[in-house]
Amino acid sequence: MKNTLVFIHGLESTAQGAKGQYFSKHFPTMIIEDYTGDLEARMSRLNEILAGKKNLIIVGSSFGGLMAVQYAIENENRIKKLILLAPALNLSEFRPKSGLQLRIPVIIYHGTKDDVVNPQTVKSIAMKYFAHLEHQFVEDDHPLHKTFSRLDWKRLLLTD
Repeated sequence: MKNTLVFIHGLESTAQGAKGQYFSKHFPTMIIEDYTGDLEARMSRLNEILAGKKNLIIVGSSFGGLMAVQYAIENENRIKKLILLAPALNLSEFRPKSGLQLRIPVIIYHGTKDDVVNPQTVKSIAMKYFAHLEHQFVEDDHPLHKTFSRLDWKRLLLTD
């Protein structure tokens, strides 16, 4: 069955931001929508958009990474992989169930010069909750300006 590709932008970004534009150009079937409001409003919109979809490969950037993980907690059986870009897992809104461990593959790219979301804090949180974690520190900032377009997105998104 074909994978469903999804991109979730960060808190102050939109579907038309640099990452959204990149994915629109290179992966035209990818689901790229705008999310506004608090976490609850954004999750409600995400649940509407993804209703009935399976084989999800979700890319979440910053707050979108937090949303991707929250979605995965409730829908793990519908997800093939999460790719998280400087995910904001350190925010108080992230409240996973005690003892939770997601078994799906999770790949994190996080800039060592991130001054918005602490990379070390996120790594320690990620190691606790993701059983199949690939964590990459890269020499970059929070938006991953240098790294994002250099990632092998075809391999990350189109292979199992």
